Amino acid sequence: MSKVYVSHNNIISSLGFTSEAVVAKISKEISGLQRIDDTSILPEPFYTSLINTQKLQENFNKLHPKADYMRLEQMMITSLSKVIDASNVPLNDRVGLIISTTKGNVDALDANNPFSEERAYLSELGNQIKDFFGFTNNAIVVSNACVSGILAIAIAKRYIQQGVYDHVFIASGDVITEFILSGFNSFQALSNEPCKPYDANRTGINIGEVAASALVTNKETNLAKEAVTILGEGSCNDANHISGPSRTGEGLYRSMQSAFKQANITAEDVDFISAHGTATMFNDEMEAIAFNRMQLSNVPLNSLKGYFGHSLGASGLVETIVGMHALKNNTLYKSLGFETLGVSKPLNIITETTEKNINRFLKTASGFGGCNTAILFQKTN
Repeated sequence: MSKVYVSHNNIISSLGFTSEAVVAKISKEISGLQRIDDTSILPEPFYTSLINTQKLQENFNKLHPKADYMRLEQMMITSLSKVIDASNVPLNDRVGLIISTTKGNVDALDANNPFSEERAYLSELGNQIKDFFGFTNNAIVVSNACVSGILAIAIAKRYIQQGVYDHVFIASGDVITEFILSGFNSFQALSNEPCKPYDANRTGINIGEVAASALVTNKETNLAKEAVTILGEGSCNDANHISGPSRTGEGLYRSMQSAFKQANITAEDVDFISAHGTATMFNDEMEAIAFNRMQLSNVPLNSLKGYFGHSLGASGLVETIVGMHALKNNTLYKSLGFETLGVSKPLNIITETTEKNINRFLKTASGFGGCNTAILFQKTN
């Protein structure tokens, strides 16, 4: 079966508007989280990361839009434009487009929003991105809770290996809205301090705003320096609960089993894990159990939520891109916010940014409804 690569990429976040700028901040252990104390949004202070509106508008205007676009559309279009330009891939019928998001243009339903409520349909978000760039094929929307970003990569790989496409562009994103914040607050899951994944003193999640894009391709020419080969992937739904993960980590465990079997490697071949790590009690514990069941307890592990917060449907793609740059830079990035292990099983949390020769990493994600995805990546160059 032909090799499939993740190549050109972009991140737009509170840490910067290119992947390189974002990774440079992460390498210096700089967080993009900020405290918001606004009772008109939530009664208690909370932490989040927000994309600078003025900078976003300036970058988007450089693309000479001929219509009005919502904030998420601007984020995705701005990010994806950089990847399309870098790739030099003509947008013909052999090119696919995947949009990954959890809530899409949910702010179109706000009372004071000037756009039509139809803009809230996920299919309409896909149409806006497709039409802006002139893709030949309709956009495929992946909206499967918080695994959407990483699942999009797995789906793109499957389309390519089945011969449907030669290239697939992925655009991921979610915006911070009062609706989303109030939803997580109703679970009593939001933290009033920067999140601390896997830490004994963690108090909950931070929600973040990010857009990211990447090219998945079967062509070995014009690959980005940080390009990676997809070795194996797997997805499984544990069907445990609408919001609570399996107490045994069954879904994540089976996802990793599938990925490792497809890749034909063992735990000893993995140099680090880019984990989901939301800093909630149940998620972190579930992951620790699943990683131990896969004999991965000694593999260096980080969560990037301390830099971005949890960026929902974009998180899996954003964190994959950072992982790609970690391989290129031969650097393990600190899991920000961690001090003392707060899960029942041993984990090898990365406590300081360290240079090390690394070639492979495992990316995992888990989300509401019991969804789980795992992908193994290997350095290409």
